[in-house]
Amino acid sequence: MQPSLLILDLELPSKMKKFLTTLIFTSILIFTNLSADSTHFIDFSKVLNESDAGKKAQVFLKKKFETESKKFKKQEEDLRKEESQLISQKKLITNEEYQKKVESLRKKVTSLHKNKQETFNDIANKRNKARSELLKKLNPIIKKYMEEKKIRLVIDKKAVLLGDTNLEITSEVIKELNKELKSLNLN
Repeated sequence: MQPSLLILDLELPSKMKKFLTTLIFTSILIFTNLSADSTHFIDFSKVLNESDAGKKAQVFLKKKFETESKKFKKQEEDLRKEESQLISQKKLITNEEYQKKVESLRKKVTSLHKNKQETFNDIANKRNKARSELLKKLNPIIKKYMEEKKIRLVIDKKAVLLGDTNLEITSEVIKELNKELKSLNLN
């Protein structure tokens, strides 16, 4: 018999050959997986704030909030003036008439508060909808990026205590998102 360089050609029991084959195969798989970068992180807040669609959504929502705030502030000022006028007229009008005007003013104030709450809730809902839509568009982009770069795990940067900055993929993902999504429909 000639000496062989292959381990498997040695005269070993079949169980031992099977064990060594499994050990070698497993070692190769583990080495291959460890050699690839398997965990990266992404700053979702930065993606939401700095992507084109995210920026446009923020500008739209901020403008809507400011416009509505000014409108409600003006209405509140008008109601204060009406209240002042009513107080100044208190001695000039009958008690019944005064009570009717007070009740009318209270209804206006209640209506204003209700409208204000509904409007700001609507803006908050649009903000949540924009965030949700952006994240829905972001998931396939991240999956594709993971497949291309052979990344096994992507976690949010908020969950990372300390990490190599080379493992952050935020800017690459923003670039891809900007190519696929220019804006969000928030109307």
